[in-house]
Amino acid sequence: MNMATPKFGVGASALRKEDLPLLRGEGAYTSDIVKDGELRGVVVRSPHASASFRIVSIQAAQEAPGVHLVLTAKDIEHLGDVPCLMRVTQPDGTEHEVRNAPVLCRDRVRHVGDAVAFVVADTQSLAEDAAELVEIDWDMDEANTSLPLAASGDAVLVWPELGTNIVYEHQTGDPAPVAAAFATAAHVTEITIVNNRLVSNYMETRAAIGQWDRETGSFTLTSGSQGVHGLRHSIARHILRIDPEKLRVITPDVGGGFGTKAFTYREYPLVLEAARRLERPVKWVASRNEHFLADSHGRDSIVRAAAAIDAGGRMTALRIRMDANMGAYLSQYAPLIPTSAAIMVTGVYDIPLLDMRIRAFYTNTTPVDAYRGAGRPEAAYVIERLVEAAARELEIPREEFRRRNFIRPEQFPYRTQGGRLYDVGEFDGHMTAAMALADWSGFDARSAEAKARGRLRGIGMSTYIEACAFAGSEPAKLQLNEDGTITLFIGTQTNGQGHATAYSQFIADKIGIDFDRIVVRQGDTADLARGGGTGGSRSIPLGGVSVASASEGLSEKMKRIAGDELEAAVEDIELVAGEARVVGTDQSLSFERIAKAAKAADDLVAIADVEQDEATYPNGTHIVEVEIDPETGIVEIVNYQAVDDFGVTVNPVLLLGQVHGGIVQGIGQCLNEEAVYSEDGQLLTASFMDYCMPRAADTPFFKFETRNVPSTTNALGIKGAGEAATIGACPAVMNAVVDALYRANGVTGIDMPATPQKVWQVLNGAST
Repeated sequence: MNMATPKFGVGASALRKEDLPLLRGEGAYTSDIVKDGELRGVVVRSPHASASFRIVSIQAAQEAPGVHLVLTAKDIEHLGDVPCLMRVTQPDGTEHEVRNAPVLCRDRVRHVGDAVAFVVADTQSLAEDAAELVEIDWDMDEANTSLPLAASGDAVLVWPELGTNIVYEHQTGDPAPVAAAFATAAHVTEITIVNNRLVSNYMETRAAIGQWDRETGSFTLTSGSQGVHGLRHSIARHILRIDPEKLRVITPDVGGGFGTKAFTYREYPLVLEAARRLERPVKWVASRNEHFLADSHGRDSIVRAAAAIDAGGRMTALRIRMDANMGAYLSQYAPLIPTSAAIMVTGVYDIPLLDMRIRAFYTNTTPVDAYRGAGRPEAAYVIERLVEAAARELEIPREEFRRRNFIRPEQFPYRTQGGRLYDVGEFDGHMTAAMALADWSGFDARSAEAKARGRLRGIGMSTYIEACAFAGSEPAKLQLNEDGTITLFIGTQTNGQGHATAYSQFIADKIGIDFDRIVVRQGDTADLARGGGTGGSRSIPLGGVSVASASEGLSEKMKRIAGDELEAAVEDIELVAGEARVVGTDQSLSFERIAKAAKAADDLVAIADVEQDEATYPNGTHIVEVEIDPETGIVEIVNYQAVDDFGVTVNPVLLLGQVHGGIVQGIGQCLNEEAVYSEDGQLLTASFMDYCMPRAADTPFFKFETRNVPSTTNALGIKGAGEAATIGACPAVMNAVVDALYRANGVTGIDMPATPQKVWQVLNGAST
């Protein structure tokens, strides 16, 4: 029997229980934590993109006031490199070679910000002063910082011994039937697009504290992350080369992750090694400039795409060529990000044939890895830009062209050319609903009104789908405590999403307990043997299912104990308002008394680990209207509507927050953000002075609705929602920009970010 208070159960718009401590200033981020005897570490970084070097002397740094330790590569030869954990199978069946980042560079640096030494002192300022005293002899070389140049084969080699800058090649689909389809196509549409390089810019920069316990011979690392278990495995197995049980990883509050905090970075083993040598805690905190230079970047690819279309306006084949920038080293999951685009590139469309070839390249730039969406935004962007281009060329209304090509509801389950198995979907349904919400039919009148004001108005849409919450599981452990509270232990990691609130709703749905008497513990390898962390929108779809199952298990145990104490049948016991009650009587037993009455500790614990066999597939339609000032090139988003299918909604307020944040990150990529390198490898956008972030003024009020079809692959019908809005946003915004430019001057393409300068140049170039 479900007796949970409705406002706290699954589906309720419960407000975030995490917020009040944060608003009071009671949050504890890594940089807030101060250990007794703590020292501070600073990384000496390369000012050059490609150079050989020799450390001439560290004596002055060692003798500087307050300095305790200076580490260089020769001091840490026993440590392994920072590992790339993924490989891609190439067309010839081989796996590519890997070049990992050394913890400290030995005699060559390969991007600006590469690490060459680590200085530990009493304070941050003393460590920074000493770092400037490390004497280094640099011999600069020509740098390769351009993806087009790297792809042309004319660039200098980042790794000369490989004989090429190509990391790997990957093929999806059979080129032969695709070539035949193109040969007989009634029409072919071709586009070339750039997916610009981004920097995550979470509010909290990375930080780490290393500790060493001589008695146990074990380490403790405290750091903001997206999952402590994965971080422990990577550092212990591959870098420290120790038993993972000898490394405890703790993650306190985290101020944003977006994929970039999921990875292992060289500063983590550095603080641990320094702590071991000095037998004192060592803390490192990244500056914002270090975040730009040293944390993995996102996106950065060039795609040439073509669609073969028959006389009825149906796409019969896709041919896609993607060049992807990996940077100087292969980051943790980097090789799989471009291939994640390949599995989703056909989108919501029934396209029989696919030929997609991917080439990944080394360049003398910061490594690139997963960033909110991790390959799926790239997929949605190319197919949705291609669909709108095709509809324009064929003079078919965009919505009609989509309808002709949608996978129909009766075709599910549907195996895509990329190998994914979609379970359900009603794509025309949410597109039609979004068009109504956006007053699509009234656009011409709004466009005419804008023109009268001297503005260029455009409208664009994207109908996207993504794969997330991939097959797997997330174990959850529930424990009834002596004071009647319930503690959840789970190996996901909140970065601000509201996990404590959502997980508490699953528990409140099964066990009648006050919302605030549920404690959610994440971020400590000492609490659970394993955990999958947070990424790929997996926490609630996978973790929530296990939490719900564990809640049912604990509920049954509590009812059995209460039944014994109250001399009632288990089926007559209900849990409500912190008590076990015998239905229809005034007999009750508080949760505290249930805890005291337990005969064994296991009677108060329930563990669940529910396996999911296939991903979930959130999808939806985003519609955007923009106005462009032709005198300045400024793009203003004036309307934004989204109708999404997220399956079962756990908490509408949390969902709304995820959608709003995801849309704004998409808008940022479309209109503001871009990491730009000079020819000699300097990052020209290495601060907020040069890297433009989206602001509230850049966004309208969003209209958001759901049109949910429950997932059949998830036990509770949930589909992940953490990345979907970013995936839907970029093509919708850019399709609207292109629509405005096309209506004005016949311009059919522009790349992100559509900055005022770029838009002005495109408009004026097209008119002269």
